[in-house]
Amino acid sequence: SAAVELLGLMHYMEGMRLITVIEMVTVTSDENVTVTDTKFNNVPVRLYLPRRAPDGLRRAMIYFHGGGWCLGDAGMKSYDHMSQRVSNELNAVVVSVNYRLVPEHRFPVPFEDAYSVTKFFLQSSVLSQYGVDPTRVCVAGDSAGGNLAAAVAQQLLEDPEVKTELKAQILLYPALQALDLDLPSYRDNDNKPLLSKSLMVRFWSEYFTSDPSLREAMASNRHVPAESGHLFQFVNWSQLLPAGMRGGHVYSGPTFGSAALARRYPGFLDPRAAPLLASDARLHGLPHTYILTCEHDVLRDDGAMYVQRLRAAGVRVTHEHAQDAFHGALMFTLWPVELAVGHRLLNSFLGWLNENL
Repeated sequence: SAAVELLGLMHYMEGMRLITVIEMVTVTSDENVTVTDTKFNNVPVRLYLPRRAPDGLRRAMIYFHGGGWCLGDAGMKSYDHMSQRVSNELNAVVVSVNYRLVPEHRFPVPFEDAYSVTKFFLQSSVLSQYGVDPTRVCVAGDSAGGNLAAAVAQQLLEDPEVKTELKAQILLYPALQALDLDLPSYRDNDNKPLLSKSLMVRFWSEYFTSDPSLREAMASNRHVPAESGHLFQFVNWSQLLPAGMRGGHVYSGPTFGSAALARRYPGFLDPRAAPLLASDARLHGLPHTYILTCEHDVLRDDGAMYVQRLRAAGVRVTHEHAQDAFHGALMFTLWPVELAVGHRLLNSFLGWLNENL
């Protein structure tokens, strides 16, 4: 029943927040990397600076953590470990962003925090302060953080004040659209570990409002009004997914919902929340892209459809599809089965970064 699910979900959220707290590590510098908590444009960031003498200017990565926009922290062990490795092994500056979280701060606040840190860091004076090569900066993120990285990369193209172009965007099992929540990946992975369909629906709806009417409409995939029907071309999985990822599923097209609901909570129709809704013309100038998708993940098809759309727009894309992985495999090495996969995927991502940043 809905009440049990809600209770289960509240426990899940509290449990996850607890894991976040338990997982937190204090700022620890070592012989290779200096770690400091500071603020960029009033947004808290954890900054990783390599200690060894640079061989010329350094590379840089701006990272946004996952957690459905309402959980997670740059200081969690898994994120801290990854940032330390990137900084040390790539001799790179890493800016790991603690954007404000839902429910205290809903869309567009997390996006605006992510964007303002990126814009601040990309100023030539800031890049030179940290010895960063302006031609070798990327944005990256996992899950909801992948959503923010993709949205930030798109927005930078529209911003005449930003002169520095990103070298790359790294999107690790990103959430990219809330228009169609009945994709084959949602059907196949309805109750898989870590991220069930009901939890992802909850994350999406909470990003915009606590009003249960949006969550209920999203859960039955009847939240998009007919007047926004043209947007479905951007998420039409029957066109955008390779045959092998469509499985035995049949595309039936949208069932439209209330125009009043969408007018009250227009965020899910906004490309800053749903980067897959950007027009082809807007995708055209995006940087070299790395997208990781996991087979056992409700978000699998979001990433795969973005791969298709970016390639069609002429963007260079590396698509890594992990057949044996669940959502969160890269960060949550909590289960023995995920450990090997997680390490493999992390090494693969680091290898790509090293060659392409």
